[in-house]
Amino acid sequence: MKQRVLTFLDDIYEDLELWYPKLRLEEAGWVTHAAALERRTFTGKHGYPAAADILLDEVQADDYDGLLIPGGFMPDKLRRDARVLRLTREFHASGKLVAFICHGGWIPISAGILKGRRATGSHGIKDDLTNAGALWVDEPVVADGHLISSRTPKDLAPFAQAMVDFLER
Repeated sequence: MKQRVLTFLDDIYEDLELWYPKLRLEEAGWVTHAAALERRTFTGKHGYPAAADILLDEVQADDYDGLLIPGGFMPDKLRRDARVLRLTREFHASGKLVAFICHGGWIPISAGILKGRRATGSHGIKDDLTNAGALWVDEPVVADGHLISSRTPKDLAPFAQAMVDFLER
């Protein structure tokens, strides 16, 4: 059975932070699904469209092997949704991949899963990460068990590779 990875989607997602890892995962044989509040096409921060495959109400964490959380302004909106926080906590509690990049860290912060864990993200959320109890590290990619984080689009190659490596073990 092919492994499946879930990603969250809403308007003003960071285009490259969704599409680069999504395509890299699919290239490696994983199926990706984008979950959203509505089944429609959303527009990225730089104008690139992405369609929702599934509604957040329909998602079960047990059906997936990992979670990808891209950045942009999308995470600030979605971190206010109880379903998003519940799913993030379920992936974390199961030891499944929880990968986030740039401002995507806002969702794990609001889910309360980063205390005492090493993580990175955009310098813009460094204080948010440390205030949530994370140990902020300024590196292209930080892996702390099943939590994989990265700073910005310039770090996408090692971020996507770390996701694939984790899922292939």
